[in-house]
Amino acid sequence: MPRSIAGIVLAAGKGTRMKSERAKVLHEVFFRPMVHHVLDAAIGASVDRCAVIVGHQREAVCAALAGFNVTPVVQEEQLGTGHAVLCAEQACAGADLVLILCGDTPLIRTETLQAILDTHCRQQATLTLMTTVVEEPFGYGRILADAQGMVQAIVEEKDATGEQRAIREINAGIYLANRNFLFNALRQVGTDNSQGEVYLTDIVAIAHRQGARVEKWCHPQAIDVLGVNSRVELAQAHATLQQRHNRTLMLTGVTLEAPATTLVGPDCSIGGDTVLHGGVRIEGGTVIGRDCRIEANCVLRGCRLGDGVTVGANSVLHGGDFPAGTIVPPLTAQSAD
Repeated sequence: MPRSIAGIVLAAGKGTRMKSERAKVLHEVFFRPMVHHVLDAAIGASVDRCAVIVGHQREAVCAALAGFNVTPVVQEEQLGTGHAVLCAEQACAGADLVLILCGDTPLIRTETLQAILDTHCRQQATLTLMTTVVEEPFGYGRILADAQGMVQAIVEEKDATGEQRAIREINAGIYLANRNFLFNALRQVGTDNSQGEVYLTDIVAIAHRQGARVEKWCHPQAIDVLGVNSRVELAQAHATLQQRHNRTLMLTGVTLEAPATTLVGPDCSIGGDTVLHGGVRIEGGTVIGRDCRIEANCVLRGCRLGDGVTVGANSVLHGGDFPAGTIVPPLTAQSAD
């Protein structure tokens, strides 16, 4: 196993398809900016230190990173993903491996990053990339492999031939590379492509030409590794994280009568045998004891509930303490005269 792993999170882009003045990585997914989810996954996978590439709205992005032990690295000009990684060379000094992630992939899991790390070390690879297979590969870099399935290169959509565009295995944008190879290879990458940019993906072809070992780890669930590029995908990512968290709650003994309409923040605690009806939203560090009943369409924010508390339908509670056995009557609609 390597002595040290440095992480690089690409977070400098504007994200024009979001149709927003806000930097893309700052859009919230399941109560937090999406870049926070990426950093949590990296830290959980034993990344020792992390550089975050910032550019568009750098002050706001840096402010959002205040709770993390990371090094912001400014990319003054948007000259491509390869150039962005080169900007972090000094921040990665002394590391054995460099893990490259995108700041707009909030569904990435720690165990997924551990899987690519295990593959890289087991195969003694120089470069390992994560791939996945999608039904509609438009817009993604395609994986070019030989007859034995060994990766030879990645070709971007705009540079691909018609035959290459039919390939459904795509680049997930997550790389693990030996540090010395990575930065030496990036200095060899040119800008002879349709975008006139330094493509990070070109390091795959460089490794192949040098006879270095290139491995891939193909993720079986594409949604976990795909980026968020629109408000539609933002909502899909939120729903996925909501579903994951609700499943965890149910496995620990909490009943959710309508999981698809139940939203519980990750900073909240709910005791076993508690029942949540549909349309419930619980957030702000709320603590709920055992055997409670939260009826339909309630909102609880920053509350503390003892055991056996019942909260009637349509209640909106902010910051209250409710001793064991409390019954909060339902809020009934008032008809206008």
